[in-house]
Amino acid sequence: MKYQVDFEQLANVMGDGVVISDAKGEIVFWNSAAERIFGYTASEALGKSLDIITPERFRERHWDGYKKSMETGTTRYGSTLLTVPALHKEGKALSIAFTVAMLTNDDGNVEGIAAIVRDDTARFQADRLLKKRIAELEAKS
Repeated sequence: MKYQVDFEQLANVMGDGVVISDAKGEIVFWNSAAERIFGYTASEALGKSLDIITPERFRERHWDGYKKSMETGTTRYGSTLLTVPALHKEGKALSIAFTVAMLTNDDGNVEGIAAIVRDDTARFQADRLLKKRIAELEAKS
């Protein structure tokens, strides 16, 4: 007997955020881990632009890459982890790491993107402090 996986059940028990957006960049799925990471409930995020989690200074670059992926149906971040700044609902800066998957319809046309997101803020800050400390120690030698 073949086991059927319930996508929403799976996505909502995952520790990583699952954010799915349509071809226009509007959020169509937002799991409970995304709520924890970004501070928005699903009802607040659904139907909104990805701009709610993208810092303003990075939006143009984000949308350029998003549109290119929609046009070509490809992304280099399907297996390569991308680490970028993001925004929490309260305005605090986050560092997130994620991979994406292109979602297509039955005709093979791209209709959206699914991202598996992890809050990488603590590791990013620890890394930055470590680099600062190394630079200080090297300056003393």
